[in-house]
Amino acid sequence: MIAYGITIFLGAFLLFQVEPLLGKYILPWFGGSPGVWTTCLLFFQTALLAGYAYAHFSAQRLKLRHQTILHAALLVLALALLPIIPADSWKPQAPGDPTLRILALLAVNLGLPYVVLAATGPLLQHWCSRTHPGVSPYRLYALSNTGSLLALVSYPFFFEWAFSRSAQARGWGWGLAAFALACGYCALRAGRPRVGASAPAPAGPAGPAPARGDRLLWLVLPAVASILLLATTNKLCQDLAVVPFLWVLPLGLYLLTFILCFDGPRWYRRGLGALGAVVAVALVADLLADALEFSIRVQVVGYGAALFAGCMFCHGELYRLKPEPRRLTGYYLMIAAGGAAGGFLVAVVAPLVFNSYLELPLGYWALSGLLAVVGWRCRSRAAAVGGGAGAVLALAVVSCLGMAGPAKWTGAALACLRECAGFARGHGLAVAALAAALVVCLGDRRRLIVREWRPRAGVLLLLLALAAGAVFGLEQGQARVGVVSATRNFFGVLTVFEYNAKDRGNHYYMLEHGKIIHGLQFTDPVKATWPTTYYAETSGVGLAIRTLPPGRGRSLGLVGLGTGTLASYGQKGDKLRIYEINPQVQALARSRFTYLAHCAAEVQVVLGDARQSMERELAGGPAQQFDLLALDAFNSDAIPVHLLTKEAFAIYLRELRADGVLAVHISNRYFDLEPVVARLAQHFGLACVTIDDEDASQWWVYETTWMLLAKDPARLRRPLITDVALAPEAADSGPPLWTDDYTSLFKILR
Repeated sequence: MIAYGITIFLGAFLLFQVEPLLGKYILPWFGGSPGVWTTCLLFFQTALLAGYAYAHFSAQRLKLRHQTILHAALLVLALALLPIIPADSWKPQAPGDPTLRILALLAVNLGLPYVVLAATGPLLQHWCSRTHPGVSPYRLYALSNTGSLLALVSYPFFFEWAFSRSAQARGWGWGLAAFALACGYCALRAGRPRVGASAPAPAGPAGPAPARGDRLLWLVLPAVASILLLATTNKLCQDLAVVPFLWVLPLGLYLLTFILCFDGPRWYRRGLGALGAVVAVALVADLLADALEFSIRVQVVGYGAALFAGCMFCHGELYRLKPEPRRLTGYYLMIAAGGAAGGFLVAVVAPLVFNSYLELPLGYWALSGLLAVVGWRCRSRAAAVGGGAGAVLALAVVSCLGMAGPAKWTGAALACLRECAGFARGHGLAVAALAAALVVCLGDRRRLIVREWRPRAGVLLLLLALAAGAVFGLEQGQARVGVVSATRNFFGVLTVFEYNAKDRGNHYYMLEHGKIIHGLQFTDPVKATWPTTYYAETSGVGLAIRTLPPGRGRSLGLVGLGTGTLASYGQKGDKLRIYEINPQVQALARSRFTYLAHCAAEVQVVLGDARQSMERELAGGPAQQFDLLALDAFNSDAIPVHLLTKEAFAIYLRELRADGVLAVHISNRYFDLEPVVARLAQHFGLACVTIDDEDASQWWVYETTWMLLAKDPARLRRPLITDVALAPEAADSGPPLWTDDYTSLFKILR
């Protein structure tokens, strides 16, 4: 039994250690988009399904001896395919949706080793149930998830910064070899009875087949949990940054619920699970409604807590439906199929069907619906009581989030009660309706809460599900006020809003990517030429352009197109080269906005990741010789960190003239990027200043922070710059130099 446990633990550790490793390898190749990790998760879940399918059919169709021979052969073949490092030929060569290319890359470089590792857990549990009759193999499943969780937690906190990517890949290969030896030992043990024990139990007829409803829930429960996992990861990465920590945290919480629920029945109680599910739905609804009001810590903790509660309910109910051990491979196969189905819906279907991130609210609405299904199907009074108690607790949670700041969370209980009372007064109708529903559905004339199941208790669960749908629907309706265009693709959601349509002088359009404004433009012919938002003449980039040497056609470069506002500075004889990864951004900049059309300079938009595009340019011809290169990819909250590394800056500096200026836009609500850029300037020996533009006397001019870097210090000594320039933070006091092998957001968190 110990040998099985060690092998399963090691296999699960390797299985989940390789996920962030390969994700980090290919993330810079595909623009650092959150969709890269979502697509990776889809592959991992699909490969997990393939592994479980192999384990199931092997256990059902082959004799034990043949199972061990086949598995040993596949392990040897997997070792022959090492190393798993993808070749540079997989880098994208053309713009567009890279989903299929990412899936093909992962399948070729990792497919067989991952499938074999994925199959080992259920296959070894099957062998264990044959050689150790009477011993439940389900605790080995919890042990497997413990190994997975340890792999995820250790990656961002140890392996990511302690070893280079190539060293991690080589170490993983040696780990796979050790696993193959351990698995071979277990195969030998499986075919040999223990001393003093009876021979392995012969295969015989299994017990009664599970009901169709149970089989359907084997699929639906993990599918909803998978939707919650991928949608939450997408949300955090879109709003914050695409980094391994924000991949690992949701996946770790997801696995933790598997560990707790499958360790035994003591960890999950249906009443508490129902309570947590209702609170999770309310919590997510409030976070989505007021996303810009909450700090990064509140968002991470809030979405993480909701994910944990939602997955705890799904996996707890899944454990309650477990079959006898002889049917466990089919059970695991259905779980894997549900997980893959949820991943497919989020990674592939949602971007094609929705023009906003609807999968997160829809996932939690489905969770509330599952609660009603479980309550009715199991005639569970505990589910109804827990759901009602969760609705009451949700009022308090939403009230706490509505307080002035997270610091007040540690205030006196009286303050919290006062906030709850204020919320109740402001939402008197909802509170009264909830109270009436609780009394009518859970009680009668004799007792406030009856002890037995009644159909009207199930009505309460249905009402809660309908209420959740109504809340999410109202939020989506409010978010679409003023929307004239909404599109979504692999790279995110782009929304164009129209304001002051009846006021010709102040009529304008605004572009948002997610929740972040990416530019606005007036429709008035005169105002349409004004540089607005982050590009005003008093901004760092505006000052840098105004101080460029006269008498020659200027060469300007821009990373991140937005509405094309920087084109307002283009003059006849100038050349403007813009790098943009999202084809939809270019389509909107040329259709809804007119900065590019009216620019007097020669404008060229290069589609694709800026870093990859510049690498190809430098490999195929001379440098662009930019007088100014502006990096405007970091004012969004999802930071493409691969554009802020030593390797990336080396590319930028090769594209600049000797007297050129590199302008970096570092305005960000959650992260202080100034010490990161200062450290890069120090490494390359560049002069560096910071310009805070706080002159927001006009509402269309935003407060911004730009950093200007130059090889020639004299370029930053022009009066327009020196009058407002600030010395950057000391590089030595900031984080270590960012490289492709090392980036850390923890030390720059605001």
